[in-house]
Amino acid sequence: MEDILEILKTRRSVRSYRSDPVPEDQISKVVEAGLYAPTGMGRQATILLVLTDPDTVRTLGKVNGAIMGHEGMDAFYGAPVCICVLARKDDPTAIFDGSAALTNMLNEAASLGLGSCWIHRGKEQFETKEGKEILTRAGIDPDTVVGIDSMILGFPAAENPAAAPRKEGRVYRV
Repeated sequence: MEDILEILKTRRSVRSYRSDPVPEDQISKVVEAGLYAPTGMGRQATILLVLTDPDTVRTLGKVNGAIMGHEGMDAFYGAPVCICVLARKDDPTAIFDGSAALTNMLNEAASLGLGSCWIHRGKEQFETKEGKEILTRAGIDPDTVVGIDSMILGFPAAENPAAAPRKEGRVYRV
């Protein structure tokens, strides 16, 4: 079994991907990691939307880029897969549960040798016309859910850089 701490220390956000498709069994393992993230009171209310259709991934990536202020930019950096984390609007722990799911999935991706990156603006991307259309196509009622954030997934186009040294003075004990 691979050392979890080693995965945590070597995982890096990837912003350049090869166009190769990610095998479905690897996507499924990443999704499973998200489903096993801790949730408030064990509600398991986090919703995962897996996007592998290239046109859909590029459309949402450009929506996200426009929200970021870069019209026409693919904020998903050409990654072939995007996993969007959503929750019911009335879920009081949605942000925390969604963040835990994202973290689990990022680390599972690294353990499989895949590149990934946490992409913000999840809420805003699903408030757009295009975002709501994607949810509807997936069978999700856009009026009942909120986007938390997304992660992109694929094979890195380059080697991961080494981690920056950790800053001192961030741990206190009593």
